Amino acid sequence: MTTKKTKASTQLSVVPLDQSTSAMKIDKAGQIHFWQGGSVWFGRSTGRTDWHDHHALQVALSLDGVCLFRSRIDGDWSEINGAVVRSHRHHQFESRGATVAQIFVEPESVHGRAILLRFGDADIVRLAVEEHEAVTKMLLPVCRPGTEPKVIVEAARNVIDLLAKTTQPLAVVDSRIQKAIEYIRAHVCDGVTMTEVARVAALSPSRFRHLFLEQTGSAFRVYVLWLRLNVAIETAMAGKSWTESAYQSGFSDSAHLTRTFKRMFGINPATLVLEMHDRVHAV
Repeated sequence: MTTKKTKASTQLSVVPLDQSTSAMKIDKAGQIHFWQGGSVWFGRSTGRTDWHDHHALQVALSLDGVCLFRSRIDGDWSEINGAVVRSHRHHQFESRGATVAQIFVEPESVHGRAILLRFGDADIVRLAVEEHEAVTKMLLPVCRPGTEPKVIVEAARNVIDLLAKTTQPLAVVDSRIQKAIEYIRAHVCDGVTMTEVARVAALSPSRFRHLFLEQTGSAFRVYVLWLRLNVAIETAMAGKSWTESAYQSGFSDSAHLTRTFKRMFGINPATLVLEMHDRVHAV
């Protein structure tokens, strides 16, 4: 079966917003589950994020309502119940009490490269109606409290499998960069440096800097911060304070962690601790 390339949607629908909309908050039904190269976040969210961007591509799904997106400060808000947001694309998100699933996939992974290839270069691409219906059927049954983490992760990865289907050939990540990524993952909390990783990849620091950006779409420092941030979230959700989580994941202090979190997710990390405590799992 041939997979058609999804077309980007622009000027989807203008939705008047209450300018007093509060900062986004995720309620206590929320869950976060990680696997290598991805994560899934569930929760009933209300409010608006700050402007943000992150290394991972994002599959944003409203399972029982609609959400609002925009990718330009002077742009119109678009009402969307399912969308793919490219990595490192500035955007803002709003929900009005919908149950939301956010799936993050690293763009240099096989599935990430397939999704990016299939959905094109637009900042935000709306999912086709039939695809949104299909993934909602996959996720709604597993987002209830008490569902085993491995069951939730399996459902989220099935969603990614569905969206990554393409007949187009995928570019292969340079083996030296793949080796570097594996090394970074293994040492991300140890203060890993670009010079150190370049040596592992058998490249000069300048050549490594350019090749890493070319292959991953991310600057080295931003990529390391993204991985550290995910480690910090896992640590904090397991019961540690944000200060302990910051130091254990390689941040200089909790303020640095908070700034990074808000820059990449658009919300205050304390919201997750207060509302989602003890509901994060790594699989």
